[in-house]
Amino acid sequence: MGFFNKDISDYIDIHSSDESKILADLRRETEIKCLNPIMLSGKAQGNLLRIISKIIKPTNILEIGTYSGYSTLCMAEGLDVDGVIHTIDKNEELLEIQNKYFEKSGYRNQIKQHTGNALDIISEIKENFDLIFLDADKENYLNYLNIISKKLKKGGILLTDNVLWHGKILENQQVHDRTTKIIDEFNKKLAKDSSLLSVILPLRDGISISVKL
Repeated sequence: MGFFNKDISDYIDIHSSDESKILADLRRETEIKCLNPIMLSGKAQGNLLRIISKIIKPTNILEIGTYSGYSTLCMAEGLDVDGVIHTIDKNEELLEIQNKYFEKSGYRNQIKQHTGNALDIISEIKENFDLIFLDADKENYLNYLNIISKKLKKGGILLTDNVLWHGKILENQQVHDRTTKIIDEFNKKLAKDSSLLSVILPLRDGISISVKL
């Protein structure tokens, strides 16, 4: 997924560090077996998740939108030895492929899977988080932000995927569909939030990085 020049996207992938074997295997199986494999984090975005997690060495991670578990395993690489990642997805059919690779990864005991409505589940989790990755249903991005901004620790990082939404956010606002309007409003709210320092990176479909001040 990406809205800018494919040659640039290919160049970025070629000149980024290689995936681990388990990530490459998971990506290939996702592309073969799962609906909408475009939802999978690519190699370059996966490397960004890996790097940020390794830098901050989080004790608690929250992931909203597990999909097949690729991004989960990317972030798990940086977990503190006693760290935990809570990952949420509403699709029970994805559990089989998730579990297959979580078992192989060596991080099985540090991954807590939740299946169901993320807005309800997040409210039930008692921990606050060093790292949050938001990559779920875009229609609820503003609702998610209201909850997770309170659960992000000072100095913690919020990563949000798809914030450029195939370039639709650049279109005339009068022709914006509902999802585009929500994402545009989400981006404006992040930029104006004095408790966060934020920037959007034009990687794939756009990913924002916000630090809790």
